[in-house]
Amino acid sequence: MYRGKKISLCFLAAACIFGSVRANPVWDVSEKRLARIAKVRKNTSTNLLQSTKRWTGVKELTGNNDHPMITIAMNLCGLPGDKGYPWCAACMAEIHNNANIPAPYSARVVNWFKHNVVWKKEWGDKLFTVQPGMVGAIYYNRLRRYGHIVLIVGEDNNNYYTLEGNTNAAGSREGEGFFKKIREKQSIAAIADYCLNGQMFIVEYDELLQRTMK
Repeated sequence: MYRGKKISLCFLAAACIFGSVRANPVWDVSEKRLARIAKVRKNTSTNLLQSTKRWTGVKELTGNNDHPMITIAMNLCGLPGDKGYPWCAACMAEIHNNANIPAPYSARVVNWFKHNVVWKKEWGDKLFTVQPGMVGAIYYNRLRRYGHIVLIVGEDNNNYYTLEGNTNAAGSREGEGFFKKIREKQSIAAIADYCLNGQMFIVEYDELLQRTMK
């Protein structure tokens, strides 16, 4: 018999002799852990959304993916800021970095959906509540890959409210600035959550992901 089972049997025997125990200590720890995760998520999401305010009003200076904030973001991703690279993912990297949130500091959208992925369209229905601070991917058939990333800040029945870099009024992935957008939910092909990391991410999503990917 495993040592853990011996301890459990002793605990049950003591409960029978001395009467009912007040509470299951394992359950108490779990409840406290879940409450702590919820608190961390709330604080992290708040910090992340606060970090986006530094990008308000950012527009390319000459239409060539150029702006001091874009340069900062590109440099963070290990790229020069004067080569005209697309910057939707780079700005997300800078926003997460400024909020002290571990994330893929990469200018490639696909790299954001290799880790901390909580849903992909091919998995079917979402089994969780989409939270502000999660990032979504838009898939382009022409590219055969995820080609644009959005930061989800809210939702209604049919849409996600987002903040995005390198977009425009038409929602292009080759846009001109950092804007608020409304995206139909069906346009989002994957969602990742970097507001939780490490053990907290595992506790929050492990069971859900196992059920989803069966």
